[in-house]
Amino acid sequence: MTSFYRRALDTFWSPSVWLPPNTTWADISPESSTEIRHADHRDLWYPLPLALVLLLIRYLFEKYWFAPVGLSLGIKNSRPKKAPPNPVLEKAYNQSKKWEQKQIQGLAKQLDQTERQIERWLRLRKGQNKPSTLTKFCENAWRCVYYIFSFSYGIIILWDKAWLWDINECWNGFPHQNVTDDIRLYYIFSMAFYWSLCVSQFFDVKRKDFWQMFIHHIATILLMVLSWVVNVFRIGSLVLVVHDCADIFLEAAKMAKYSGYQKVCDTIFAIFTILWIVTRIGLYPFWIIYNTSIEAPKLVPMFPAYYIFNSLLCILLVLHIFWTYLILKIVYNSLNAGQMEGDIRSSSDDYSTESNNSNSLTNHTKSQ
Repeated sequence: MTSFYRRALDTFWSPSVWLPPNTTWADISPESSTEIRHADHRDLWYPLPLALVLLLIRYLFEKYWFAPVGLSLGIKNSRPKKAPPNPVLEKAYNQSKKWEQKQIQGLAKQLDQTERQIERWLRLRKGQNKPSTLTKFCENAWRCVYYIFSFSYGIIILWDKAWLWDINECWNGFPHQNVTDDIRLYYIFSMAFYWSLCVSQFFDVKRKDFWQMFIHHIATILLMVLSWVVNVFRIGSLVLVVHDCADIFLEAAKMAKYSGYQKVCDTIFAIFTILWIVTRIGLYPFWIIYNTSIEAPKLVPMFPAYYIFNSLLCILLVLHIFWTYLILKIVYNSLNAGQMEGDIRSSSDDYSTESNNSNSLTNHTKSQ
C-alpha cells in the first residue's frame, strides 16, 4: 500500500507536468541554492491553522468592536418575527421552500384560510431564519477591514518590485526566482483568509451566488497553491492586489446601507463600480491574463501546469463577468430609482410570490 501511494504521488507530481522542461523538483527546492531562495511547499500548511486563528479574531472583532459600533449607529439587532406554529404548513415548507400558486390554493382550502394568510406565513417562515441587520453589518465590517489591510500591505510590498511596473519581469529568470519574506507572508495570510471564507461561508448570510463564491474561493486557493509550488508567485501577487482593491468599497457600501446612510452608500457604490470595472474587467484580463496567455509563451518554455494555472485564471474571469452583469443591472435600476436599491449578492431565501418587478431589487436588499 505504501509503495502504491508513493507511486501515485510521484506520478501526480511528475516534473514533466508541473515544471518547465529540463527542471526537477531538486532544482527549485529551498536547499538547491544559497543565492536564490525558492518557494517552500511546506509553507502551504501554515494557512490551515492560521485560518482558525482568523476565525477567532473575526469573532472577537465582531463581538467587541463591530457590534458596538453598529449599535451606536442605530442598527437593530432584532430577529425577524417568527411564523405561528402550523404542522401542515411546516411539513409542506420542509418538502419545498418554493410554493407554486396551485399549492398555496390547496393549502388554503385544506386549512380553511385565505391565500393571503398562507403567503404571509411563508414569508414569515422564510424570514425567521435570516440574520439580523447587525449580524450582516459585522460580517461586512470584518471583510472590509481585511481587504483594507491586505490591499495596503500588497501595494506596500510590491511598490519596489520590478514586476509591478513591468509585468514581463514576472518571467525573468523563471523558475529560479527569489522569494522574499514579505511576499511569503502575503501568500500565507491571503491563503489563510480564503480558507477561513470556505468555512465561514456555511454559517454566514446565505446568498444566491453561494456556489459561485465557493468556486471562487476554491479556484483562488488552487491558484495560490499552484503558483507557489511552481514559483509563479510574481503573477500570483499581482492577481491578489488587483482583486482586493474594489472589494474594500463593496463591503463599505453595504455597511453604509445597513447604517442608514443612503447617500454615503450611493457614493461608495459608484466608486466601487468604477474600480470593479477598471480592475476586474480591465486590468485583470487585459494586463494579467493577456500577459500569461500571449506574452509568457514568448518568454518561457510552456509546460502542462502552465495551462492549468491559466485555465484557473480564466475561470475567475468568467465569474467576474457574471458579477459585472449583476452590478450593471443594479446600477441601471438604481439610476431609475434614484438610489442604490440592490446588492450584487442577495439572500437566497427571498420570497418571490410577490413579483412586482419595480420592487424586486428593494426586496432583495431588505432581505440582506
